[in-house]
Amino acid sequence: MMPKVVLDTNVYISAIVFGGKPGEIRELSRKGKINILISEAILKEIAEILRRKFNWQNWQISQAIDEIREFATLVIPGELISVIKEDDADNRVLECALEGEAQYIVSGDEHHLLPLREYQDIKILSPADFLNVISL
Repeated sequence: MMPKVVLDTNVYISAIVFGGKPGEIRELSRKGKINILISEAILKEIAEILRRKFNWQNWQISQAIDEIREFATLVIPGELISVIKEDDADNRVLECALEGEAQYIVSGDEHHLLPLREYQDIKILSPADFLNVISL
């Protein structure tokens, strides 16, 4: 069975803008080796960051979001979580992972998500650690 994975927004941004390990993870999804789960809230945050921090035009953002929709499975979280008080957007990642019954959350967030290491049996790993663990 393919591992179900939720990527934090920072991993998507890194994959889209820089490539590297996050790009490798995205490629695994394209090749059908992992099942990436996403929610509308995460998609919205990706769009906002691309607009605000990278000054992307609407057409560029639409293209990036459409590409994510092609290889990710949309999840509609049924409950709101408020575990991480300092950054509410990180709670959307946890919600998506719980609702989609993910095995992994991949994040570069060293302040909020990565320190948890695990949330309700969902392992939280950096992109490099995730690639090492799954070694497909």
